[in-house]
Amino acid sequence: MPTDDLPDGIESAENHARKVLAQISAAGLTVATAESCTGGLLASLLTDIEGGSSAFDRGFVTYSAASKTEMLGVQANVIAMFGVVSREVALAMSQGALENSSADIALAITGFAGPGGARDEAGLVHLAASGKGHLAITRECHFGLADRALVRQRSINAALEMLEEACERLTDWRKRT
Repeated sequence: MPTDDLPDGIESAENHARKVLAQISAAGLTVATAESCTGGLLASLLTDIEGGSSAFDRGFVTYSAASKTEMLGVQANVIAMFGVVSREVALAMSQGALENSSADIALAITGFAGPGGARDEAGLVHLAASGKGHLAITRECHFGLADRALVRQRSINAALEMLEEACERLTDWRKRT
């Protein structure tokens, strides 16, 4: 299925997304997303894949700090202390998406896709995956001064890698318990 509605270059992620969704589905798991700088691109990519509804539960687009607090329960003091683009906020977003969905795994992305404030690092992206069984994975990416579309595309690629890892870890945890 073509992804004509997605930015140029993201089509290369479609095969990876198909593989990840098949892996999640085969494991009997479901996923939710919580996105900020990617603005729902990961959810769009996953839902563009035919049959993806068996593995995709829902997506949250939480671009503002207020939406992270209102929709995902990210504590305002965590945002104030660590900044909206931080490991701590990404982890809180993924945990909030997990708690506010029926998913087994939640993946969160927050970052500066382009130039921001004086103290903001363009291309800095934090990702986090949370899952049942106390699963927590975080990743910090420095994509540099690339244009917004490229930072967002690289963020999607990193997110798909993390979803694979989260699925493997959660599947292994289920086998042990």
